[in-house]
Amino acid sequence: MSKNRDTMQKPQRRPVGSGGDHGPGGFGRPAEKPKNFKGTLKRLLAYLKPHRFVLMIVLLFAIGSTVFTVYAPMRSRVAINNMTEGIIAKAVISIVSDIEDNSRVAGFLQANGIPLYKNAVTNDEKADAIKAFIVMMMQMPKEQLSGFMQGGTQGAMLEGFDISSLDESSFDKVLDYIRYTGGAIDFSFIGTVMLQMLALYIASSCFTFLMQYLMSSVAQKTVNVLRSSVNDKLSRLPLKFFDSRTHGEILSRMTNDLDTVAQTLQQNLTQVITSIISILGYVIMMLSISPVLTLIVMATLPLYVVATVAIAKASQKQFAAQQKHLGELSGHVEEMYSGHTVVKAFGHEQKSIAKFRHINGELYDAAWKAQFISGIMFPVMNFVSNLGYVIICVIGGTYAAKKTLEVGDITTFIQYSRSFTQPIIQTSNIANVIQSTIACAERVFELLDEPEQLPDREDTIKLGNPRGDVSFNGISFGYSQDDILIKDMSIRVRPGQTVAIVGPTGAGKTTLVNLLMRFYELNGGSITVDGVDTRDMRRADLRHIFGMVLQDTWLFTGTIRDNIAYGRDNATEQQIVAAATAAHADHFIRTLPEGYDTILNEEASNISQGQKQLLTIARAILADPPILILDEATSSVDTRTELIIQRAMNSLMKGRTSFVIAHRLSTIRDADLILVMNHGSIIETGTHRELLAANGFYADLYNSQFSGAKADEQAG
Repeated sequence: MSKNRDTMQKPQRRPVGSGGDHGPGGFGRPAEKPKNFKGTLKRLLAYLKPHRFVLMIVLLFAIGSTVFTVYAPMRSRVAINNMTEGIIAKAVISIVSDIEDNSRVAGFLQANGIPLYKNAVTNDEKADAIKAFIVMMMQMPKEQLSGFMQGGTQGAMLEGFDISSLDESSFDKVLDYIRYTGGAIDFSFIGTVMLQMLALYIASSCFTFLMQYLMSSVAQKTVNVLRSSVNDKLSRLPLKFFDSRTHGEILSRMTNDLDTVAQTLQQNLTQVITSIISILGYVIMMLSISPVLTLIVMATLPLYVVATVAIAKASQKQFAAQQKHLGELSGHVEEMYSGHTVVKAFGHEQKSIAKFRHINGELYDAAWKAQFISGIMFPVMNFVSNLGYVIICVIGGTYAAKKTLEVGDITTFIQYSRSFTQPIIQTSNIANVIQSTIACAERVFELLDEPEQLPDREDTIKLGNPRGDVSFNGISFGYSQDDILIKDMSIRVRPGQTVAIVGPTGAGKTTLVNLLMRFYELNGGSITVDGVDTRDMRRADLRHIFGMVLQDTWLFTGTIRDNIAYGRDNATEQQIVAAATAAHADHFIRTLPEGYDTILNEEASNISQGQKQLLTIARAILADPPILILDEATSSVDTRTELIIQRAMNSLMKGRTSFVIAHRLSTIRDADLILVMNHGSIIETGTHRELLAANGFYADLYNSQFSGAKADEQAG
């Protein structure tokens, strides 16, 4: 490949462990900040527009689920207050009944026209008797009351019974309770309230389930559209896009970034809704119970904010350092394990281990500090929450003693105050997550906005029976507009000719082939096949004419049979074996335990480099294309195998136009035409003999190879 490609302007690559390689920021973890939050959010929401009806239903389910959950404790408030009134009513009845057991007291009550509770039959009569007794006691002077009940168990009861604690409101509630239940605790009513709470929680759970089900569908459909768009976009991008970026960076955008978007849409989007509604609901419920206690709860919020900001600020530096060292460690491990043979060969194991320990130590220091500081967040939150809880309990207990609030009011308010902080923490966490998600979406949209290769023309021409007549007509090309590599090059290759392209590294040999295949677009001139401009043909039709065998082999995970059959649709077993035999691959394939059914792993590392090359040659033979492109096709095989393959190639190339890129000049001596390239220009053309006779650049290259080989033999 041309050296100009290496020096052209490339987008800045992110180091390992950056961008999509790490997840979004959590609570206390620094969020990855997008460049254009508003614009990217608007664009992401546009993908949700087709699902707006479903999203409206999701919103209704979210509101319903949250309202039911928030309202349920109010029913427990009613049950607790009812039970408290029942307990007080029973206590009052018990005391009055015990006092009436004293015959002297009973006589005194009858003499003053006060009905006895023990003689009451109906609930109303019981309530009236209790009321008359209590009113008499409240009107009786303290000295008279003391003398009236002096001594005895009843006196002790009466002295322990604080009449003044029964204000008019509480007294009326006790009497109403006695009229309604006769003084017994109304377990039937309490059971009904408990069933109502159960129904509310079940309804909330059902709504939550439906909400998550619908949102999962929306999220996956949206990301499916995005993933399809990215995949389609990748097929329309020019080769220079992939040359200027790492594979990991591209894969990260299609996998990690899109997975983050899907997770946020599925989980965090609904959490935002429920958290906001919960905060509003809890505030309204607490205000309905006690505005004063609500103000106390609200007064603790600044403490949460101060603690959050302080801890997050301290942890951000450590998380940033952790991410940096993690990237360094990942890069070091990847380099050392991919090149472990070279490391061992040069005895650098100890240096590698020492460097690993150094980076790992720095990662450890940053990681534990980051985790420790961020881990303080929740204990601090709990401390602030407990502080508010204690204050509410003290003031609430005072209110209960003064009968300003019922016991059920206090317990319910405490429950709300404890739940109030949870959605606040969730909202803060989600805000971080959403910011990182928008950054992930931004990278995806950057990919979708990349300039595409020129589209195929509508009125394209398809060659019915290609002959392989190729012409380069005054072509010009550069990987950047400011640095033109090939200038005004013209070549005519007739059908069936074998054209060899030679030259030093970076001369432009592979670039010429890439232009022929339309992997890159010309800056000027034209390339024709059988007189048809390649730009007037569909890329798929053009590339179907060519068969390629590259220096860098590419085999996919699958059987050897499938890898060879990749060259032709619906290839038969006989055709596959014939192609492998022609490429001299059949013998080694049959020596494998599974033969043609042998599974190649991800990098085909379970066979040798030379065997990989033989399989790619067999694949090209099976494709049987009109034009062949061989880019150092025999570079990875031994000399004996090279000679055998060369004979097979010579047989294959008969009647076909062939472009052969070679560094071993001995392999192209029989070529019909040799193009000698240097710095993007063709400096010499001719046959092998003609170029040697000219004693120019080609002759120097050829002689340098063989003189080097002879010198090695003599040294040996």
